[in-house]
Amino acid sequence: MAMVNVRDYWDLTKPKVVALIVFTALVGMCLAIPGMPTAEQVRAGLLGFLGIWLAASAAAAINQLLDAQIDAQMARTSWRPLVVGKVKPAQVLVFAGILTLISMAILVLWVNVITAVLTFASLIGYAVIYTVYLKRATPQNIVIGGLAGAAPPLLGWAAVTGMEGPWDWGYSLLLVLIIFLWTPPHFWALAIFRRADYAKASIPMLPVTHGVEYTRRQIFLYSVLLAVSTLLPVVFGMSGVLYLGGLVVLNGMFMWYAWRIQSPPDELFSMKMFRYSIIYLMALFAFLLVDHYLLFLLPPPMAVQ
Repeated sequence: MAMVNVRDYWDLTKPKVVALIVFTALVGMCLAIPGMPTAEQVRAGLLGFLGIWLAASAAAAINQLLDAQIDAQMARTSWRPLVVGKVKPAQVLVFAGILTLISMAILVLWVNVITAVLTFASLIGYAVIYTVYLKRATPQNIVIGGLAGAAPPLLGWAAVTGMEGPWDWGYSLLLVLIIFLWTPPHFWALAIFRRADYAKASIPMLPVTHGVEYTRRQIFLYSVLLAVSTLLPVVFGMSGVLYLGGLVVLNGMFMWYAWRIQSPPDELFSMKMFRYSIIYLMALFAFLLVDHYLLFLLPPPMAVQ
């Protein structure tokens, strides 16, 4: 029984979603450091990583607590522990509160205050502002609310720099912009496939309020904006040839999906795009990470005799 309870609490944290979040935060940390990190930067990075992970997990649990009635009406979420009665609302609230307190304590005491403030703002933005208001108020919910979900690279960057450098805000916000523009085509592809569930739960997702055709056009528009934004790390000297090469392939495939979804071969195609979008973001940030350390992985060039 104890193991079942542990698994239930683990499921409350949306571990797959949070894994992607903390990975982008980790990349933000690494890109913030020119060269190899110092011992102090490693310490701040590890503690920052833990604090961001706990805060993201708390936000996921609060989201499930506030969305329990909606989740019960949707096939995709009807299995969640709170919905099926494996945990009680009070238990979820206490669990999320403990995670939040530990997260903030770690970030304030052992990382820096700016990271704690930004992380808490991101938590509130997603768990409260998006979940309670935006999700139910406007078909642009995922666009506006996506800013909170796009923040992890900024949080990771802040953890190791304290945002004290002249370019820290500008460079880190480039990474935020990429995730911000990735979120609408990623989520709207899912929403097209699950539109009947959203309609049943009275959630004004774009395919429900404006129709599938309009949503497909918006997916293509945001995909173009996303492709342009992913070039900015190269334009501003954050990344080089390896990232650019990977980007060409990743964006080419993403744009193919965005074009093909305008007249898809079947109803399942939107889910194929949704799944690819997850791979896309993971691979994109992996290319950013590897490209950053490329100079340290390659042997130095031979001197000309």
